[in-house]
Amino acid sequence: MIPKNLQYYKFCAYGFLKNLRFYKPFILLFFLEQGFSYLHIGILFSLREIFKIIFEIPTGVLADKYGRKLTMVAVFISYIASFLIFYFFPYFAAYVLAMFFFGMGEALRSGTHKLIIFKYLDINGISKKKVEYYGHTRSWSKRGSALSALFAGAIVFYSGSYKTIFLFTIIPYVVELFLMLSYPDELNKPDVKEKENKTLKDFFLFLKNAKAREGLLTSSLFDGFFKSLVDYLQPVLRTFAISLPIFVSLQSDQRTAVVIGIVYFLLYIMTSYASQNAYKVKHYFKNSRKGMNITYIMGVVAVALSGIGYKFGIEIVPVLMFILYHMLQNSRRPLAVSYIGDNIPDVSMATGLSVESQMKTFFIIIISPIMGLLADNFGVAFAFMGISILMAAAYIFAKINK
Repeated sequence: MIPKNLQYYKFCAYGFLKNLRFYKPFILLFFLEQGFSYLHIGILFSLREIFKIIFEIPTGVLADKYGRKLTMVAVFISYIASFLIFYFFPYFAAYVLAMFFFGMGEALRSGTHKLIIFKYLDINGISKKKVEYYGHTRSWSKRGSALSALFAGAIVFYSGSYKTIFLFTIIPYVVELFLMLSYPDELNKPDVKEKENKTLKDFFLFLKNAKAREGLLTSSLFDGFFKSLVDYLQPVLRTFAISLPIFVSLQSDQRTAVVIGIVYFLLYIMTSYASQNAYKVKHYFKNSRKGMNITYIMGVVAVALSGIGYKFGIEIVPVLMFILYHMLQNSRRPLAVSYIGDNIPDVSMATGLSVESQMKTFFIIIISPIMGLLADNFGVAFAFMGISILMAAAYIFAKINK
């Protein structure tokens, strides 16, 4: 059993509030409403990741100098600035600036809160429960996402506009500012050894380790594909909502809001369960290596079937496959974090998580425009099938060997 004290519930509250991103179930539809092509949307997603890479190193220095708590406060200030721009300035150039602030927030947040959790586990002598503890706290993130999906659907239903949800997202992020400040001071600063050893030399030393290298690659590849694809469930759900013989008295946008809100709610509830029970997946497969290999292959199949089902007008197939895809990612993520942590020296853990984040970002930068280009020229269904082939080919590099 893991200790469920006040700090445990603060960690859970962080994940819950952070994922009250009311815009998320509608972000791609929001961009389409503004008149952007899929390629333009893919470029915006890539720019977000590019800005994240640019800020990755300086934000690490910021965390070392001013502390992790204050760094996390800066995270939510950056997010809030981004949301305000999305709401008030509906232009592509302005959205580039919004992605600038959002990418900066992602860079500040990336790995920082995980390290806070891991430091807390080390201080309390329960670091061996990384998978179970991290899985529990992550499950609350999905509960927040589930609740936000219902709220987002209601906001779009009554406002008739997708952009209003950006204003509502600001509220929980203000609460997060004060939550971060309430964390114990002992979790604020990195360990002295960690600061002394977080060097380029350490990076190359553990990158030479085959297990560490494979763990970083398979984790970043799968998550890169996942993050590039997940938002494309939204146009599928819009088509699905219009085809349903229910809610016929509502307008098409209202029907879409209701269906997306319900589907995303169920999606996040199920992925919350998957995340919380990730340690059972590890026990089932005997080890993290086998579990990550099999879930990767299942992800490839899910994306391929999504494209085939959508191509033949059976929208329920891609909906179910995307639910499976989300569950795979949330079962796999704690396994990947644990595997990386087990194969990288403790003093280099911060560097390892940073490298994994940057590798994932690099893959998103490449995959997002490809997905947009395929969707514009051949349709979303063919884009799914094309990306599944790319995922299958990448398994050569993503497979973790014995």
